[in-house]
Amino acid sequence: MDNTSGNQEIIYKLPVDKAYAALGTTLQGLTQTQAQERQREQGKNLISSKKKKSAVLTFLSNFTHLMAVLLWVAGAVAFFAGMPELGVAVWMVNVINGVFSFWQESRADKATEALKNMLPSYVRVIRGGEETKILAEDLVTGDIILLEEGDKISADARLVECNDLQVDQSTLTGESNPVRKTKDAVLRDDLTRAETPNLIFAGTNVSEGNGKALVIGIGMGTEFGKIADLTQNMEKEESPLQKELNRLTKQISIIAIMFGILFFLASFFFVNEPFAASFVFALGMIVAFIPEGLLPTVTLSLAMAVQRMSKRNALVKKLSSVETLGSTSVICTDKTGTLTQNEMTVSHLWLAEKEFEVTGVGYEPKGDILEGGKKVTARDNQDLNLLLTGAALCSNARLLPPNEESARYTVLGDPTEACLGVVAEKAGIDVHRQMELTPRLRELPFESRRKRMTTIHQLQKPMDGTDRIAYVKGAPKEVMKLSESILVNGQVQPMTEEMRRKIMEANDGYAYEGLRVLAVAYRLLHKEDNIPKAMSAYTPEIIEQNLAFVGLVVMADPPRPEVAAAVEECHRAGIRIIMITGDYGLTAESIAKRIGIVKSPNPRVVSGLELEELSDEKLKEYLKDEIIFARVAPEQKLRVVSNLQQMGEVVAVTGDGVNDSPALKKADIGVAMGIAGTDVAKEAADMILTDDNFASIVHAIEEGRAVYSNIRKFLLYILNSNMPEAVPSAMFLFSRGAIPLPLTVMQILTIDLGTDMLPALGLGTEKPEKGIMDQPPRNQKESLLTKKLVVKAFLWYGLLGSIASAFSYFFINLQNGWPRVPLAGGVDPIYIKATTMALAGIVFSQIGAAFNCRTEKQSVFQVGLFSNKQVNFGIVFEVILIIALIFLPPLQSVFHTAPLNLQDFIILCVWPPVILVLEEVRKAFLRKKNARRY
Repeated sequence: MDNTSGNQEIIYKLPVDKAYAALGTTLQGLTQTQAQERQREQGKNLISSKKKKSAVLTFLSNFTHLMAVLLWVAGAVAFFAGMPELGVAVWMVNVINGVFSFWQESRADKATEALKNMLPSYVRVIRGGEETKILAEDLVTGDIILLEEGDKISADARLVECNDLQVDQSTLTGESNPVRKTKDAVLRDDLTRAETPNLIFAGTNVSEGNGKALVIGIGMGTEFGKIADLTQNMEKEESPLQKELNRLTKQISIIAIMFGILFFLASFFFVNEPFAASFVFALGMIVAFIPEGLLPTVTLSLAMAVQRMSKRNALVKKLSSVETLGSTSVICTDKTGTLTQNEMTVSHLWLAEKEFEVTGVGYEPKGDILEGGKKVTARDNQDLNLLLTGAALCSNARLLPPNEESARYTVLGDPTEACLGVVAEKAGIDVHRQMELTPRLRELPFESRRKRMTTIHQLQKPMDGTDRIAYVKGAPKEVMKLSESILVNGQVQPMTEEMRRKIMEANDGYAYEGLRVLAVAYRLLHKEDNIPKAMSAYTPEIIEQNLAFVGLVVMADPPRPEVAAAVEECHRAGIRIIMITGDYGLTAESIAKRIGIVKSPNPRVVSGLELEELSDEKLKEYLKDEIIFARVAPEQKLRVVSNLQQMGEVVAVTGDGVNDSPALKKADIGVAMGIAGTDVAKEAADMILTDDNFASIVHAIEEGRAVYSNIRKFLLYILNSNMPEAVPSAMFLFSRGAIPLPLTVMQILTIDLGTDMLPALGLGTEKPEKGIMDQPPRNQKESLLTKKLVVKAFLWYGLLGSIASAFSYFFINLQNGWPRVPLAGGVDPIYIKATTMALAGIVFSQIGAAFNCRTEKQSVFQVGLFSNKQVNFGIVFEVILIIALIFLPPLQSVFHTAPLNLQDFIILCVWPPVILVLEEVRKAFLRKKNARRY
């Protein structure tokens, strides 16, 4: 049901009296009967929740995907082959991964609950002419709500009374500066709803002043409700890694089954083995090709990356999100707090004859005022002193030093006003002391109509025959219009047309750079100017005239110092950055140019209103080039993200407000701000930045790329043992049994589920390789299992391992004569020793391969041969395991092994260094080849 009034779209254009009539109410408010009738029609003022998928079905789905099914089958084969311990181990891998995945998913989606928590429980209203307190859920359209400083707003409403009312709309717009509101009708059509000054919205807060408002939208019909609807109805697609693992599983399944069928047919028809023996033999080959360690390796690799990322200020909620970061091709970022410091800072001061540069950023009053590189203070320049004193005193913000709650300087009030006190302190003015010496007598608050604010103060020492002074600050054009004179080098001179042009040229120049500019003027209040005695009679019309213009204060939210380098790293890595902000286009463009997001002199800047007129086809065309989006609504940000995804991009989105939550959830990777971010944004996101810093995203992308690279290293490692496992069986088959089977099914499974497992898991913990951020994002169409990887695994590493295994097998035969396999009475001990040697040959060749697989082109000696402790532990474990299989009688009978002597072990110990050196030579050749190419 639509819970909005039919007049909601035009209510802001109506005068106050007509707004009451349009909503069917009066100054007395609705009667209780009217309110009950409307509630029956409209429903409650609540954010509704979408019905969730059954927890049981969600839990079971983690055990029924293709890889899980393959592992269930692999475990069953192990039981069938008489290895229950290995079967249990494989199944436990499945169980652990399934439970862990379910736990991760159950934590992820609580955005709707967080949205609900942002709305107040109670609200003050006028009903039947009396003020009363009711549950916020009982509000209906037409109710009159009362607003005070600190109140949370519980519905969309149209203001009918307004006393210096300022509202923090950052949850909806992402911009931290409080917005001044008015009760007057607004006839402009070039404003977004959030910019309409006589409208207030559910989920925002009153930061200053008070007022009354008519409810025009409740529940899911509010702007807040629309965001909630977008957020909870957003279906999260599979991550690139999940899609790739599904594809890999299908590929490996096909390969494994094909090999199984081939070996079964060869064994049964070519070698004439019994059907049962051939079937068990084929099943063993199928299991040999299934990477049982893939899921635990992926999980471990992701978990290790998560640990490293947390140390670099990025907390990941879902493990699969780590690799998604590595695939990111576009980052849609907001501006305030992510690219910038979210601390307004004065950068320049302008006087009629001089311009000053201000050093130091943020709210900490450290820095200098420079004129031509030389430090100056307020004592050195009378005009500068008056400019900064007037600006600081005509302000309501307070600067708070570091305390128990915050280690940094913080602000109470408007950040734009706060930086005025900071720059005054930098110039040597004690603002607190100045307030005591020049106490405020009266304030004429800022109004959007006037675009200025005035405060009247008592002077300690009379000036020019009066003890009262008015300081005015506001929009330069408006203040200049009211100024009849200007301060020049300590002298008040008449304002000339040439000087007016000079002021506006300075203002336009700063504005073009995306800087915010405030003008400061003053007036000495003389009795002969017909100034009333009574303070209550002071009005803007009486006070704000015949002003003396002092100068301009120029400010900006400075970029974070490390962001420019992070942006450049993104460009090197082939990642595009698109700024989407609620701020104005000129400011956004200035920041984007300053930190290098855009390179062209005239990038395309599209406002929210312009975006509404664009078709999806035209938008996609625009998205191919450098572009900035300014003053956008939540659904528009979502639309940009959706179109990028349709173009085949992997999109990361940053955000901190409620307005960002739909886009955060829709994105392939949603990144919320941990400091400035709302709970809603954090719940909707996949990752949280604890320092709100764009540079942390780039570090996270590097880790994400490392994860994908590590999964490939794991695949390379486990697949290269498939060839030496298959070659002995091929020798047996093609010799039609003349060469006894060099490896048994039990020994093949021992390699896959025993000796190979821990080194493979160790490869999943490798740190990012050098140069990983100098490559473009991976092609989404490229499979994990590429031709290059298959060739490298089977025809290089696999070939070396096959040579090691075959040589070791025949080495025993050459020493002891060709083994005989009696038809009855057991197996020849020479044959058992030969198969043991073949098994050990594969294991020792895998030691060299484990070191080699740690890098793709870089020498393993450059990263440190023994720097990966997990790989080292895995190698030690596999050596201990093979020795146990060889020498412990209980294991000998199960795995058909026999003791080896010292000479045998000397041969085995040759394989790791030989394979390591051969691979180092190949990598050196590749590095030299690439160096010649570039």
